[in-house]
Amino acid sequence: MIPRAPLTRAARRALGPQCSKRSGDRRTLASAKSNSYNYETGETNGIKFASRDLPGPTTQLALVARAGTRFQLYPGFAEGLEKFAFKSTHKRSSLRITREAELLGGELFAYHSRENLVIGAKFLREDLPYFTELLAEVVSKTKFTRHELHEEVIRVIKLGQKSILGNTGEMALNSAHAVAFHRGLGTALHPTSSVPITKYLHEGSLEQFSRAAYAKPNFAVVANGASHDELSKWVGEFFTDSPAAPPKDLPPIELKPSKYYGGEERIAHDGGNNMIIAFPGSGSYTGGHYKPEIAVLSSLLGGQSYIKWSPGFSLLARATSAQTQAHVSTRNISYSDAGLLTVSLSGNAQHIREASQAIVEILEAISGGDIAKEDIRKAIANAKFRTLEAGQNIGTGLELTGAGLVHSGKASQLDGIAEAIDGVTEEAVKKAAGSLLKGKATVSSVGDLFVLPFAEEIGLHTTMASAWKAAGLTYNRYLAVAARVVRRSLKEQPRLQAERRGEMDLRFAKWTNGKQGDNKSLANANASAMAEGAHEQQQ
Repeated sequence: MIPRAPLTRAARRALGPQCSKRSGDRRTLASAKSNSYNYETGETNGIKFASRDLPGPTTQLALVARAGTRFQLYPGFAEGLEKFAFKSTHKRSSLRITREAELLGGELFAYHSRENLVIGAKFLREDLPYFTELLAEVVSKTKFTRHELHEEVIRVIKLGQKSILGNTGEMALNSAHAVAFHRGLGTALHPTSSVPITKYLHEGSLEQFSRAAYAKPNFAVVANGASHDELSKWVGEFFTDSPAAPPKDLPPIELKPSKYYGGEERIAHDGGNNMIIAFPGSGSYTGGHYKPEIAVLSSLLGGQSYIKWSPGFSLLARATSAQTQAHVSTRNISYSDAGLLTVSLSGNAQHIREASQAIVEILEAISGGDIAKEDIRKAIANAKFRTLEAGQNIGTGLELTGAGLVHSGKASQLDGIAEAIDGVTEEAVKKAAGSLLKGKATVSSVGDLFVLPFAEEIGLHTTMASAWKAAGLTYNRYLAVAARVVRRSLKEQPRLQAERRGEMDLRFAKWTNGKQGDNKSLANANASAMAEGAHEQQQ
């Protein structure tokens, strides 16, 4: 049952401005102890949590679970779990949850990304106990009823599928991820209309997935605008029913490391033109694959301007200034163990074709050191600002911090990120650009394929040459080297037998006036001829 005190406070707030003013004054006095934007982390009863106690009368609380599309057991599970958030539980109906949140002036939200499912609430600072209890209830007591699944959840999912059909930007981004990573991170953020979700999405199977997704090792609770001690107290009190580990009778959540593949995909569409050119990027700061030079390279490439009345300092903005009907932007999409550096182009197909020609030229110029040092300094400053701005943003910071705690046990801290970007050198940026050119690119084009270019037409490679070709060997020479390596790895007796089988002596004979001369070894004759040639050159 909802506590009487919050309802009473809500009633007082509704009665007049005087109560609101006094309540606001009290909340101001309860402001945060520090202005630091770093999160304070902890653990209680096996549940990881973090808080950032900033001054202000409101709090944002979120539960971040390892249940995004990368980790879903079957298609549509991440979407289904998101849509079931704040539906009926064994304690309250969905109507009661809605009414109580409205009485307290709160806001409820839920969304998922490729790695995370985020459910949370925004509310007045003093109502932290109620909303902490509500999140705990969603995690352990959601009913997953059949009628809510078919009448509301699946219906909303299908409406979303229809909206994706006309969104060429999302189609291109999903395509780029699928080409780059195949499974896992390559799974579409939202299931398309051709995915048979009703084949997999049942109330029983979804409930089983929730028991794995909401096990204590797979989620973290993060708050912005809450005392660390208070959050620890309420998390420890309300999250007692969460399982300590995923049930053994369920398939485990797949935790295989991400692998980059690269390639090209082209999708015809008459609703717009989008082209995404992507390369291996930087993972998140909390993982072991963070590369701050990629953030700087992203700002250096750019394409979009952040200064009014100016095209911007970025190299792509300058190079594509004539293509006024093409929008170009660069960003690094980071995940726990991988990243994707994307250059997105949208607009007129012909202008996209012309603008895309500059990408390889600019990367070659950066790797060759043909870039002004001032541009590098601007890119470092811009990358630092953009990264810190995203971390300071409450919503983004909550997900980044929660994901860090779940995947690596480490919160995303702004101080460390700033130091890493400040330490990027010009040489590191040049090396990063060179590595992108040497590796496989990912190219996804959606729109007018008659005009949009292929990867090789703009100088990109989406397939890797064989190792023996890259080393400058013929195929026969490659086979000979491989055979010799295998023979040398054998034990003594088998090695001698294999070497005798591999011995070959070519001999030749010179015929004169119809008569055969003496048989001579071809190898000895070649060696003698080479020695005589060297002697003649010396004379």
